[in-house]
Amino acid sequence: MPSRAGTHLPSTQQLAQLARPHTLVTGLSAASHATAFLLWEFPGFLPGADRPGIHISRPDAVAIARRRGVVGHRGQFFPDEIVELGGVFVTSRTRTWLDIARRMSVDELTVVADHLLRHPRPEFEGRSAAHATRDELADMLDRHKGTPGIRKARLALDQARVGADSAPETRLRLALARRGFPDADVNVPVSLGGGVVRQPDLSYPEFRVAAEYDGEGHSDPAQVLKDISRDEDFAAADWILVRIGKTHMEHDARAAVRKVRLALVARGWSPSG
Repeated sequence: MPSRAGTHLPSTQQLAQLARPHTLVTGLSAASHATAFLLWEFPGFLPGADRPGIHISRPDAVAIARRRGVVGHRGQFFPDEIVELGGVFVTSRTRTWLDIARRMSVDELTVVADHLLRHPRPEFEGRSAAHATRDELADMLDRHKGTPGIRKARLALDQARVGADSAPETRLRLALARRGFPDADVNVPVSLGGGVVRQPDLSYPEFRVAAEYDGEGHSDPAQVLKDISRDEDFAAADWILVRIGKTHMEHDARAAVRKVRLALVARGWSPSG
């Protein structure tokens, strides 16, 4: 999946500098589509996001942007769908989510939707409100009925959930749901007794099974010690904690699905229902 590391993608600051002059040509131009996707630092895989060119949108009544290095778009815009970000006019997060729907898969649109809906941790993120509510995303779809990709966006909103802290967590949840697994709680605190409370990425309280995605940060020595303590807490409470890594998520998360299935079956879950 494209990322700035190891590719020719500019940094967010560099991209903003490239986009700014194009958004100031008229008062009716805004960075959009793949450019807005990168400026907002959305998670998820957007095909073509690493291609050169600044995406600029203008209202239907204005001529499409035609400049060297610019990919022009036209559309209908409500006043709150264009905002300022670091001195650059850009489509809002919710409008950008709709604009990228045409090129993204339903699951990757869900990754972005989960990112917009998640409740932040104020002590770490400096904000207390979600980037968007479910009603705001639904309103964006209702405003622009017939927009290319809107059917995928509706499906993505239907399967979006509040709680996921990362793209891999969302992808894991969706992979399990596709295989008919029971609905998992997403980042819901679990009482393990003795005053110990843990908050796993996914949990199945009925079966005392939890799943955690351990990303790259979990290789840090201090984090390793924290993970050992976490594992011991679950084991002491007779919970099965399934640890998922990057390689388990390859090939549509087949290995991850297998690990969670074995744990659930061991606790009495029947795949047949």
